[in-house]
Order: sequence, then C-alpha cells, then structure tokens
Amino acid sequence: MSATETLLEVSDLKKYFPIRGGVLGRTVGYVYAVDGVSFKIGKGETMGLVGESGCGKTTVGRCILRLIEPTAGEILFEGLEITKIDDRQMAKLRPKMQIVFQDPYASLNPRMTIKDIVGEPMLVNGIARGLELRRRVLELLLMVGLTEDHMNRFPHEFSGGQRQRIGVARALSLNPEFIALDEPTSSLDVSVQAQTLNMLQDLQRRLGLTYLFISHNLSVIKHMSERIAVMYLGKIVEIASKAELFRSQLHPYTQALFAAIPIPDPEISRERIVLGGDVPSPVNPPSGCRFHPRCPKMITVCKEEEPQLIEVRKDHYVACHLVK
Repeated sequence: MSATETLLEVSDLKKYFPIRGGVLGRTVGYVYAVDGVSFKIGKGETMGLVGESGCGKTTVGRCILRLIEPTAGEILFEGLEITKIDDRQMAKLRPKMQIVFQDPYASLNPRMTIKDIVGEPMLVNGIARGLELRRRVLELLLMVGLTEDHMNRFPHEFSGGQRQRIGVARALSLNPEFIALDEPTSSLDVSVQAQTLNMLQDLQRRLGLTYLFISHNLSVIKHMSERIAVMYLGKIVEIASKAELFRSQLHPYTQALFAAIPIPDPEISRERIVLGGDVPSPVNPPSGCRFHPRCPKMITVCKEEEPQLIEVRKDHYVACHLVK
C-alpha cells in the first residue's frame, strides 16, 4: 500500500452464521460467510471489493460498521480496535462511519418524509433541530442534486436514482469520514448509474471521504476505485492497484472474472475462460484453496493446502500456489 495514512485496517475478519436445526434449535453447522479477510484503506482512498453474488462482500461491509458482529478478527478505525469497544463508545464513533445500502426501495422508511429521513440522524445525535435542522437537510439535498421541493415528499414519489441520492444524503448527514457503498448502483438504469457514480466521486473530492465500494460489476469498480480486492467464497484472493490489476491478473479466478467483461468492439477477440461447476456452498467450503474445484490450473497442492495472501509484486497480493 502507498504512504497514504491508513484510516481503516481489517485483519483476519471472520463471520460465521449459525445454522439452527431440530426441535430445540441447536446449532448444527455454520455458514462461513467471511473467513479470514484482511486489507487496509488509506484516508481519501476508494477501495473496490469485487466478487460474485454470495461471496461475502456485503457481510464484510456490515461487519466493519458493526451492523452485524464479527465472529473473530480485528477492525482498526483511526487506530482504535472497534470490535472491543462497548455500545456506548461505538455510538460515539458511529457518525464517522456510514453505509449506503444496495436497495434504495427498501432502505428508506415509506412513512417518513425526506426531511425526516435525512434529518433523523442529526436529531438523534443532538446536532440540530428546528430551523437549523431544516437548513442542514436542505444543504444536504442540494449537495446530492435534489431541491427544496423534495423535502416534504415521501420515498414512493421518487425514482430509484433519486432514492439512492436520498440514501447518500442521509449517510452524509453526520459528516462521516468513511462510507461503505454496498452495490449502490446495481438496481439503477445504466444512465442513472453513471450520474450516481459521478456524484459520489464529486462528493469524495469535496468532502475528503474514504470509500469501500462493494460491487460485482468490474466496469463500475474500475470507474470508482484506486485499489481493488477480489473476493471468492469468503476469502480475498487478490489485491492490487486498479492499474496493476487491469494490466496483469495473477489469480485464476481474477483472470476468469476479467475475461467475462464485455468488449464493445467486435473486431477484438479475447480468450474465454469457462469455469466448470457451481460456486461451492459456504456451509461446506472445499479444503485447501476454495477455488480449486473450478480452477482450470489446479494442481495437487491446491486441494490440500490453503494458499496465503502474499505480496508477489510491490503492493500486489495474491493467494495462489501457482504464483510465487
């Protein structure tokens, strides 16, 4: 990683969801949603987290904000280990760490006006009320491209893109330093996606924000991120800068992901990488490298020994036995 001051450091993060069964509801197994994830994000940086649906990306984001409690691991925010602090200390820290959820239709209370949705965090935290609250809400709405006319309307009166802007305004209401963006454009039309991404980049420049940008879409990740982490079945398999990763993918899974990116020019041909089988269940992940049942380059050691995420080039980390 570059010399940028580290804002967030995640070390060996794990989240196992228990599976209950039987009459007494005993734990009969676990979903290994996140299993030993580590990375750092520098101040003012956008880190992209990419992978197929169900690989654990969203769980990582929610664990970082402690919306769900991690099973194990460390999360350092500005040097403070936040998995060890109590609810009262976390409540003081929470304004600095916010999230924009994937579904703009489900993340806004349908019974609240936009003024109340955006203003509630400030009211709860004692930052503003009355006319000052209204002034701050209007300032936030203007910042995300909405107007004063929108303040007293309800969520159902807005398009998906506008609702996502409301979600961003709510996330900004407490002047955060870090925002986890959980697939913020996946439910939007392509033209609206571009507007939303450009707005997020503009806000980052103006407010000095740090982003964790979670997505399954590599084109969106490329547009937004400076560094990219590739995730597969609860583990990170490769981390590098955007320029380095788009120039040279070293992990077979990353290579397959990139080979699937559509090329708009029909004259350009590219080798197709077809992965066999389905993604294994996180309830019973494969031994050794989790990608080995689908990997076209698999060797014997891949079945037996789990590869560690090691630096093979400057700031380029890969978890693969084939890469030294």
